[in-house]
Amino acid sequence: MVGLENKNIWIIANWKSNKTIKEALEWIELVGPRLPKNNNLKVVVCPPFTDVEEVKKAVMVGNYPLIVGVQDLSPFEVGPYTGEESAAILKDFVDFAIIGHSERRHNFFETDEMVKEKVEMARKNSITPLVCIEGVDVPIPEGVDLVAYEPIFAIGTGEADTPQSAGKIATLIKQKTGQDTQVLYGGSVTAENASSFLESKILDGLLVGKASLDPGEFVQIVEAVSGGD
Repeated sequence: MVGLENKNIWIIANWKSNKTIKEALEWIELVGPRLPKNNNLKVVVCPPFTDVEEVKKAVMVGNYPLIVGVQDLSPFEVGPYTGEESAAILKDFVDFAIIGHSERRHNFFETDEMVKEKVEMARKNSITPLVCIEGVDVPIPEGVDLVAYEPIFAIGTGEADTPQSAGKIATLIKQKTGQDTQVLYGGSVTAENASSFLESKILDGLLVGKASLDPGEFVQIVEAVSGGD
């Protein structure tokens, strides 16, 4: 168990392209009541766009300590941008956005400039951006204070980086951007390895992919970090 101290710890569920509305609501019903209420623990769920509105309603009705986010947003304002989801519209439902995930960079050819534009749109609409990077050489837009280090070899492979390596990368990122930057680790996070990444106190949280789809395992990850508070 890691335990919570006088800093924020982020645990973010990235469902990717998974879960129908029914499945999403079942997840909220199982996870929501089991989440500890602690101001320093920031638990976020990022469902597909199709689920966002209903997930937001369920979180509000249940009064769960759960932040609703999205996995991406448009670099454009509202307007003639077919298929895009603008931050100006999303802000009615979400407070958080994952931006620049490695799968978007590689599958949809997102550039550093596009990531920067999306960050600007998020901040303009009071949505907290989490910028994902593969290493210290990837540019981090100015003003971003929440970053996720996600090595490509660990995404969806079941082969996580080591806590020592992730801690070194986090230290370099903080030296580069400023000590106020919060750095998360993402890549094959499980209930078994979650606490080990945060024991050093260098990392500020976890971006959880596949393991977040299982409500039981996700709760175990939160409990491992929070000490079951």
